Order: sequence, then structure tokens, then C-alpha cells
Amino acid sequence: MEYRIEHDSMGEIQVPADKYWGAQTQRSLEHFSIGVERMPRAVILALTVLKLACARVNSQLIPSKMTEEKLHAIEETCKEIFELKHSAHFPLLVWQTGSGTQSNMNVNEVIANRGNEMLGRHILHPNDDINMSQSSNDTFPTAMHISAIMETERRLLPAVEELINAFKKLEIENMGIIKSGRTHLEDATPISFSQEISGWRSSIEKDVELIKLSLEPLRQLAIGATAVGTGLNAPEGFDIAVCAEISKITKTAFKPSENKFHSLTSKDEIVFAHGALKALACDLMKIANDIRWMASGPRLGLGEITIPENEPGSSIMPGKVNPTQCEAVTMVAVQVMANDSAIGISASQGNFELNVFMPVCIYNYLQSIKLLTDVCISFNKHCVSGIKANKEKMHSNLHNSLMLVTALSPYIGYEKCAIVVQKANIENISIKEACLDLGFLTEEEFDEYFHPERMV
Repeated sequence: MEYRIEHDSMGEIQVPADKYWGAQTQRSLEHFSIGVERMPRAVILALTVLKLACARVNSQLIPSKMTEEKLHAIEETCKEIFELKHSAHFPLLVWQTGSGTQSNMNVNEVIANRGNEMLGRHILHPNDDINMSQSSNDTFPTAMHISAIMETERRLLPAVEELINAFKKLEIENMGIIKSGRTHLEDATPISFSQEISGWRSSIEKDVELIKLSLEPLRQLAIGATAVGTGLNAPEGFDIAVCAEISKITKTAFKPSENKFHSLTSKDEIVFAHGALKALACDLMKIANDIRWMASGPRLGLGEITIPENEPGSSIMPGKVNPTQCEAVTMVAVQVMANDSAIGISASQGNFELNVFMPVCIYNYLQSIKLLTDVCISFNKHCVSGIKANKEKMHSNLHNSLMLVTALSPYIGYEKCAIVVQKANIENISIKEACLDLGFLTEEEFDEYFHPERMV
């Protein structure tokens, strides 16, 4: 491999000749060979959005330093990064400095070196030009918020909306089918299958509302705070102008943080927003469990629905098919809940003017977004869209349920109903037979009062 010599404030260092990164990125590669988790692409793209916005604002506020020539090179380089032409030049791992400084410098160095290559001369400096009016301490938390909103709005919410639509379709297809309800995993009073599905659908719709609400605090950005929140070396009005430019580039609204000291040391907005993601994970866990319980069997379980048979379920039992999509959903839910714990602990570790757990915080947040997005798409495509009601089994289970006796409670009272249930269960007879044997109702009265289909 061929190398070139780069330098920073600590001296010279060899860097691969075919890479645009510089000395600080190389030092990070050599000092932090920890794990395999790389800084998410969404963070790199968010930092690039920020660098572009800052360059444009600096060209307006400090034109003597950010010249038109420099700005043009920065804009062209950022465009290439957005087109994913330089993905190989962002190699850093999550497990680095807790401020994200090395990833901020990685982006600064790539933009500067590629820009200089375009210009054919060395006029862009990663610190003096690309990082002008900024500090890693305000750029990285700003990129965290940008990436969180962009990934949620562009990826997660559309996937969840498609899942909601699938449940709506399923509701319509199953109108009028009555089945036994269940509470505490025990028989309960009847419910229509479409009502049960509506509960699933409404839970996910509520999660979408909560996620959208949780994004609003993330729209406040730390940019303009620089090192400790005072705004040192940033021109007046820089934060407002940069947020306006970011809003224009991303086509979604951002504004300056109301208190920059808070925005550097506290990660409460990320904690709050991830709580909404955890709520979605909890509901997905519940729905997936309901579906696999209802599909259990085919002969010895509930067997009230069938789900798509996607692949063999056993290496030893021929013909076995398992609810694998449901299992994937529940595993994702567990990981999201674990991520929530990591984010909460990370957010609690702000000391004085800076939180230094930011890379692990945003890594877990974006992993939750990615996993929830992918699993909603997969669950919809390979399971939910193919759910079919087993009407015969639902009807059989319904009419075999002892909790139908609840329909008689207004006529013979709670205690007599309990006696009917006990007799029917012990003697393995129907509710009607038990009620008539006990003399609580005549056959005509029983037939008049007992209508399971009216109990929903």
C-alpha cells in the first residue's frame, strides 16, 4: 500500500494515499481498534448537511474567510458525499472519543482534501475552513438530532404506516367473524376478530402519534454553542442562519436550541424520543405474540388463524412450520428495549459542560430505527398481509367457552352463573345443559337470553 504524509498539531503521520481522510482520522483508526460497529452512515450524512450549511452561512457572514472559491469546492464535495461516492473514506468506529470529535474531523478532512483535489491546490483546511465557526462539541450533537429526525421521517414512519394499512385491510376482510376473547391467557367474553385487529392497528397508530410528538424537541440544534455553550468564535446570528439553511437542505424544520449549555451536556431529547420507539417495540412485541399464539398448532394449539408458511421450521421434524416472522419481531423488540437502557445510561453521564457518551447514544438510537423499519416491512410482507381466519375453529372455540355464561348474569346473577360454570366444567357438559339441570332457567328462557354473537 502506498502512503502519503499528513500532519496535525501532534506532528506527521502516514495515511493511505488513496484515501481522503487526514491525520486525525488516521490516529483514531490506530488508537481505537475496538469492535466492528462503524459510525452510522446517517450521522456522516448529517454532519455533511451541517458542514454545507455552515459553509454557506460563513460565506455570508465572513466572506473574507469563506470565499466563493472555497464554498464552491465544499458544495461540490458535499454533493458527492450525499451521492455516496466516498463511503469508503469514513471508516471510524463508534468506540472512539465520547464527544464524536474524531468523526467530526473525519468529515472535515474528507471535504477539505477532496475539495483541494477538485481545485488543484491546497486552500481548504479541515479546521480553519470546514470547521469554521464550529466545535465538535456542537456539531456532533447537532448531527445526532438531524440524523434521528431524517431516519425517522424518511424510513421508519413510512414503514409503520404501511403496516397500519395492512391491519386496516385485515379488519375489513374479517368483519362479522365472532371469536372468544381472552384475558390472563384464560377464556373471556366474545369479541369480533375485526375488533381484535383494530386494537392492534390503533396501538401502532398511537405509537406513530407519540413518535411524531417526540421529534419536536429534536428539532432544536446545538449548533452555535461551539466548545462549552458560549458561542466563542461563532459570528452573531450564525446559529439562526445555519438552522434555516439546514431546514432548506433537508426540507424539514430545525431551529436553534433555546439554551446551548443544556444542549451540549444533556441528551434528554434523545432519551425522550427513543422512549417513543420503545413504545412501538412494546406494541409490536404484543401483536407478534398474539398472532403466534392464535396461529399455534396446527392441531394442538389455538389454531384460530393461519399465517404464511415461508420456510421449513425444523431440521429434524418434517413438515413443521414456525411463526418465524413473529419471532423476528420479538427479537427486534428486545434489542430496542436494550438500546433504550444504553441510551438512558449514556444520557445520565453528562459532566459539567459536555456529555461524552454521544457516539454510543446515537448508534443505539439509529440501530433501533433501522431494526424497527426493517422488521415492520418484513412482518407486513411475510406475515400480516397473509393472515387468514380459521372461521370453523373460531366458532368451535367460541361455543365451547364457559365465559359465555356472562350473558346470563343479568337474569340469574353472578353467583348462580359461577355455579353453572363449575358444574359444566367438572361434568364436561354445555352451559345450557348445566343451567337446565340446575333449574336456573327454562329452555325457552335460555334460548331467549343466550346469544354469543350479540355479546360483542
